Amino acid sequence: MKKIFKMFGYVLYVTTSWLPHYQLHYSWPITTFIRRLSAKLMFEKCGKKVDIGRKISFSSRVSLGDRSSIGDNAFILGEVSIGKDVMMAANCALIASNHITERIDIPMNKQGGTDEPIFIGDDVWLCYGCTICAGVKIGTGAVVAAGAVVTKDVPEYAVVGGVPARVIKYRNVTQK
Repeated sequence: MKKIFKMFGYVLYVTTSWLPHYQLHYSWPITTFIRRLSAKLMFEKCGKKVDIGRKISFSSRVSLGDRSSIGDNAFILGEVSIGKDVMMAANCALIASNHITERIDIPMNKQGGTDEPIFIGDDVWLCYGCTICAGVKIGTGAVVAAGAVVTKDVPEYAVVGGVPARVIKYRNVTQK
């Protein structure tokens, strides 16, 4: 029965993914309702008040925390767990699968693959066009800069950027 709900949620999302998301600084309530409903049906877990963008490629193994968002044109492959209050901009890629490439006596596409889950902590900002690779854990409060390719774990409250991503600085975590 769970597979049927996931399939229905996916069909509902795909058939309505062309509807506006945020245009003219206006959030479209009907579109938001439809996308939230489809996410609750599609995802392993789906929090409250989530925001789902347009034209996203989803894996069936996504968990999304309360008040988190997935930006337009995102690509999510494999098992991905996204915490609460996460902001994901447009065109981000979360790829929790890899091809096996060690052997040279057979083509890479015949060697199979590996899956390593991605974990995104709470209060994380994934900026425009970043890529998160298989097995990466992004700590609470981290910021991943636009265009960054994250191949290793990101510490809590770190700001990372570059290809491959490296720590640029840490957010000020002291309260004044």
